[in-house]
Amino acid sequence: MNFQQLRSVREAARQGFNLTEVAQVLHTSQPGVSRQIRELEDELGLALFARSGKRLVGLTPPGERMLPIVERMLVHAEKLRHVGRDYAREASGQLTIAATHSQARYALPPAVMSFRAQHPHIGLTLHQGSPDQVARQLLRREADIGIATEGLARHAGLLTLACYSWTHLVLVPKGHPLTDGKPLTLARLARFPLITYERGFTGRASLDQAFAAAGLAPQLAMEAMDADVIKTYVELGMGVGIVAAIAHQPERDNEHMVALDARHLFAPNLTRLAVRRGEPLRDIVFEFIRAFAPPLTREVVTAELQKELLREGVSRPELQHPELAGSLGNVGNSVPSANSALLNGPGAARLSVAQNI
Repeated sequence: MNFQQLRSVREAARQGFNLTEVAQVLHTSQPGVSRQIRELEDELGLALFARSGKRLVGLTPPGERMLPIVERMLVHAEKLRHVGRDYAREASGQLTIAATHSQARYALPPAVMSFRAQHPHIGLTLHQGSPDQVARQLLRREADIGIATEGLARHAGLLTLACYSWTHLVLVPKGHPLTDGKPLTLARLARFPLITYERGFTGRASLDQAFAAAGLAPQLAMEAMDADVIKTYVELGMGVGIVAAIAHQPERDNEHMVALDARHLFAPNLTRLAVRRGEPLRDIVFEFIRAFAPPLTREVVTAELQKELLREGVSRPELQHPELAGSLGNVGNSVPSANSALLNGPGAARLSVAQNI
C-alpha cells in the first residue's frame, strides 16, 4: 500500500469516477491510475469501486466505509510534511505574526520586545491587514500566529483563544462642547460628526450596535483603519474620534486632545489569537503566545487542545507525555478556564491599563 494508491482512490471519488480527470489532477496517465486502484484492491482483497465494463461507476459498500479512512490518512500525511517544514523554519529562526493595525501598533510591542530579549536568534516578520486578511494569511500558511479582534472565530480552519478584553474611548479637541463636564451619552455623541474605524476593524461592530440599539444614526465624517489617522483628523477639528482605549497615548494625545471614558456606552471587545486548527505548534510559537498573553502557558494551551480533541471524540495519549505535548499543542474556540485566567490576570491588566483614563 502506498500514498499514490490512496490518492488515486480519493481523486476518483472527487472527480465523479472519471479517470481521465483523475489522471490530470495527479499528473499521471489514466492506465497508471487504473493500475494503482487495482493494486490496492488486490492487496485489500475486495473491490472499492463498482464497475460497468472498465468504467468506474461508483463506490461499493466497502469502498464507502474506507473512503473516509483514506482521506484521513492523506490529511495526516500532509500534516507530517508541514511539521517537517515548520521545524526546518524553527532551526533557521523564523516566526511570522499576522495582526490588525491596532494590535500591531499598540498591543504587540511589549510582547515583541519580551520575546526578542529571550530569543535574540529568532527573526520576526509582522504582517498587517484586516481580520479577514489575517485569517487568510494563516490558512495559506503565510503566518504562524494571527491576532485580531473581529473575524477570526468565523473561520472553521482556525482555532482561536481569547487574549484580553478592551473598550473604546472618545477623543475630542481641547475646548470641544463634550468637555463641559456633563455625562457623555450616545445622543450627545450623535450630534457631532464622528471619525472612527472602518467596518470590520477594531470593534467597529460594537459601535454600530450601540447606536442602532439607541435608535440613532450618527454622521460619519471619516472612517479609517488606523487610530493614528483618526487622531490626526480629530486634532484638525474634523470630528469626534472613537478609538480603542489601547490606542490612547496620554504623553502624545493630551497636548491637543481630551480623552473621554466611553466604557459605559459601548460593549467590551475581545481580542483573539489564532493558529491553524489541528496542527502541532512549534516551541517558539508557544513562547510568543506566552509573551503576548502571559496566562497562556504551555500547560494551559495544551489543556485547551485536549478539550478540543475530547469534544471531537479523539484520544491523544501523547499529550500526557511532556516531551511530546510540548510540540503538539493548539488552542481551542471554547476556553472558559483559560478565558477566566486571562481576562482577570496579569495579561489583562497589562493591556487594559489605557481604559483607566
